[in-house]
Amino acid sequence: MNHVIIGTAGHIDHGKTSLIKALTNIDTDRLKEEKLRGISIDLGFAYFDLPSGRRAGIVDVPGHEKFVKKMIAGAGGIDIVIMVIAADEGVMPQTIEHLNILSFLEIKKGIIAVTKTDLVDQEWMELVIEDIKEYVKGTFLENAPIIPVSSITRQGLDELVKTIDELTQEVQPKDTTSPFYLPIDRVFTLTGFGTIVTGTLLVGRIRKDDLCEILPRGLTARIRNIQVHGKDVMVAEAGQRTAVNLTGVKTEEIFRGDVLSKPGYLKPAKIVDARLKLLKEAKNPIKHMDPIRISIGAKEVLGRVRLLDSKSIKPGREGLVQLLLEEPVAVLYKDKYVARSYSPVTTIGGGEVLNPNPDGKKPLSNKKVIEDLQIRATCPLKDVLEHVIKLKSRNFPDTSKVIEGFGMTAKCRQNIELLKEEGKVIEIPLAQREIVVHKEYYKQVVDSMLNILREYHGKNPLERGMVQEELRERLGLPFYVFDYFVSKLVENKEIKVDGHIVSLQDFRIVFNEEQKRIKQIIKKEFLEGGFKPPKVEDVLNNNNIDGKQGAKVFKALIQLGELVKITEDVVFHKRCYEKGKKVLISYLKYNKTITLAEFRDLLRTSRKFALPLLEHFDEIKLTKRIEDKRMLYKSGSSPF
Repeated sequence: MNHVIIGTAGHIDHGKTSLIKALTNIDTDRLKEEKLRGISIDLGFAYFDLPSGRRAGIVDVPGHEKFVKKMIAGAGGIDIVIMVIAADEGVMPQTIEHLNILSFLEIKKGIIAVTKTDLVDQEWMELVIEDIKEYVKGTFLENAPIIPVSSITRQGLDELVKTIDELTQEVQPKDTTSPFYLPIDRVFTLTGFGTIVTGTLLVGRIRKDDLCEILPRGLTARIRNIQVHGKDVMVAEAGQRTAVNLTGVKTEEIFRGDVLSKPGYLKPAKIVDARLKLLKEAKNPIKHMDPIRISIGAKEVLGRVRLLDSKSIKPGREGLVQLLLEEPVAVLYKDKYVARSYSPVTTIGGGEVLNPNPDGKKPLSNKKVIEDLQIRATCPLKDVLEHVIKLKSRNFPDTSKVIEGFGMTAKCRQNIELLKEEGKVIEIPLAQREIVVHKEYYKQVVDSMLNILREYHGKNPLERGMVQEELRERLGLPFYVFDYFVSKLVENKEIKVDGHIVSLQDFRIVFNEEQKRIKQIIKKEFLEGGFKPPKVEDVLNNNNIDGKQGAKVFKALIQLGELVKITEDVVFHKRCYEKGKKVLISYLKYNKTITLAEFRDLLRTSRKFALPLLEHFDEIKLTKRIEDKRMLYKSGSSPF
């Protein structure tokens, strides 16, 4: 079911609370002082059942100018507003201020209820309605139904209920799949239960026995019980007025304006990137570092404004800003806020959050900063996510890091899947993680890998390739990401891997004429040396070969497998090595075991060469040593 919250708005003493009581039979003025003074000074709550069977929650806000902060706290979660205007007074200052506030909070649907019709005649009523139409022109209430009503005679109440019911059918479904997010607008203690908090659940679901976090304080509690419209429930959903009984936290530790959410889901911040628009009626422009009051969710916090794209914001204009707040707030992308002047306190504008957790203060008039925030402010969600992935790709973020602070988990994941399908984003699959990078960064890494290898081959034409770890360090990639890129490039036949060496797919060692001559000399000397191979230095010196050039050819022959390196000092020609292995296997098939001395005599060599060769065969598990003898190593068995 799509749950609906209806809110009142309007000037003091225009009959908001009386109208709610006439509709619901619930008096939302619960405080003794409210009864004595005859005005609402705090938020009131009620509910009623519509003809369609849908139950609507109602938030009744105070209309006095001193309590605008409380009005904003209650208005944030409403779907439909009933703008209450008394027929005997018409549009008044708080009517206009409340309308401005609702516009900045981007309330989309509303009804204008002209109350106290029993106090005026028809001619006056028509004049008031014309005046109202003029005032709401150009606002979200411009085409709203205007319904004359009386809480005394009950005139127009049936039509009002019918209109509310019709409008509720147009309210968009709430996001119940994302982690829960509930701005707290009331905190109290109930005997026998303990700490109770209330608010409109804006996102997600909360369940009895869930763990929750109270932000920005970082307190953890457990949900002992949940009530919706005065009834115990196991689950509350987005769009419902909700009372939550908490255990593990004291009432005096929680304040109006705090947020109840899933542990670890939100990060409180004292710096928030935002868009700010001033009312045309604002008396003064906003200048850099001006003090300001920000009302967001159910919280009001003092702060200053850093102007990022201009030197001032004039009345009726907007700009990109950083809000430097005196207290941290836990907010989400696109959360709406109301801006009020520091002194005297009046509503001057409002806007929306563009980045709830920026990395500190941003440079002023910076092209990249402005471009980033303009994308966040004006582009569809999919484009914003692509932009964020592009910014974060260098850190190889998983999906949860990309969508952090967006609050639209399911929608974000759907859009990231679309970006993958379109080839704009590449997923790097890892166990228990979904790393995503932008295609441009992916291509940049691939190009860097190929260019580094190309450069390496150019400088080292006689080397088989580059050591993988050296390549990884040059690229600055984590192990898990590097392995992925290597496997993809091997799969695409752009590179090849041989053990710990990586090279371009089409790279081959090519000797020039002089190197070919040196190669033949070295191979001949080592072949003739048999199982008593020479030292490479002696080969080079005896044949007047340049040491540096000869060393390169020697290393290339080892990489090509034409020489087999056993130790730093012992190297055999490939034919000799294979012959030694064959002789050893044949001997052990008939004799079962062999000693070092027997192997030495078998090869007609010395202990100096026979021992390292035997130890090499142990290492590659051709043989295994038992005391002073060797035997063939059988696959799958232990050597001991």
